[in-house]
Amino acid sequence: MIEAGELRQAESAGATGDSKGRPWVILTLLFILTVVMFIARQALSVMAPVLRTVFHLSNEAYGRIVSALGFGMMTGEFPVGALMDRLGSRLGLTAVITWWSTATGSFALAGSGLSLGLSQFWKGTGECGAYSGGVKTVTHLFEKKDRTLAIGIFNGGSVIGATLAVPVIVYLLQHYGFRVAFLVPSVAGFAWIPLWWFVYGREPKTRVEEAQPAISFPQMLQKSSSWAVILCRFFIGPVMQFYWYWTPSYLYSARHMTMSQIGFLAWIPFLMGDVGGIAGGWAAGVLLRRGVTVRNTRRILMYGSALVCLLSFVVPYTNGIGPVLTILCITIAADNFLSAHMFAAVTDLFPDYQVGRATGLTGIAGGLSGMLFPLLTGVLVDRISYTPVFLFVGLMPLAGTVALFAVGRKYRMLDKPAAAA
Repeated sequence: MIEAGELRQAESAGATGDSKGRPWVILTLLFILTVVMFIARQALSVMAPVLRTVFHLSNEAYGRIVSALGFGMMTGEFPVGALMDRLGSRLGLTAVITWWSTATGSFALAGSGLSLGLSQFWKGTGECGAYSGGVKTVTHLFEKKDRTLAIGIFNGGSVIGATLAVPVIVYLLQHYGFRVAFLVPSVAGFAWIPLWWFVYGREPKTRVEEAQPAISFPQMLQKSSSWAVILCRFFIGPVMQFYWYWTPSYLYSARHMTMSQIGFLAWIPFLMGDVGGIAGGWAAGVLLRRGVTVRNTRRILMYGSALVCLLSFVVPYTNGIGPVLTILCITIAADNFLSAHMFAAVTDLFPDYQVGRATGLTGIAGGLSGMLFPLLTGVLVDRISYTPVFLFVGLMPLAGTVALFAVGRKYRMLDKPAAAA
């Protein structure tokens, strides 16, 4: 039996055995991995106008392909999260990224919409492990007051990847074809693996890990904290996925931009999203160091950014490419600001030895909504327009934030400043 005092000591021990620079070097590798993964993820969306022509896909059919990633993530999240808790970040991420890189390469062999969907599902079963492993690694290596910033940085790689993907994928598509555009991120994933293996080094150990009690899936579901983070990610997760997967198609079909114009301009909102993700982590660190409690820090920053996300309501009613891109910059930045806290909430509500499983649970929820929302998007776009979709993506961040604090009873006990915890 692990006593509460031992848990608190172990939870803060992750960074004590490391030099000050090593955690940030490892975080840089996680950031690079996320960049590579989201270049791969964006490859499908950036090339969607072309792929839909080549494979004769409707919006509904494209939505089914997009949703296959969510189905794969939902299927893989909990077993991969448990694998991370059992094997540790070094070996766990090595295995997961080997699997993911192979799946990513399979897109180059696609001959139909069905094969694209199968590759998307396969990729999702591996991609889910990057977040479980990333959050677990941050929990090991950083003190609580720095974790939101660290999570914001490695999660910010998703937006940098989405930013780079637009010009990079358009260039590869126009010069080498869509198969090479899918293959390049796969090769980059394989190249990352030996760097991770040698830089990460020996798996850090804490007293919790040496005597961690087993906890089952049903036991996790008995915790109010589990349902808090599950509901939070269920609502917030699909919002950024909508922007990743549908922004190029929206700009192409609804705003009549050419592929060259998309390659030249569509990366800007994603760059601002990265600024938002890092700013979310930085703002949390500032408040926590000034003595604001964990609960109040999360509430102030999450509710504030969720309200900014409501600006997506006006996107369909805005005239001109410049104003539309400006609003997208603001809403994508706000959503990434919020997402940094969504992932950090897992480290607030769970002890270190349960972080991998808890992140896996949230990933199941994100995978489920990530599967359902693209299907709904495809139907709404084909039968109505993008207008109701932008209404949903404006409301969902607020719904996820309300759910986190309404259900997460443990937040009521987190009234001590993190620096003093």
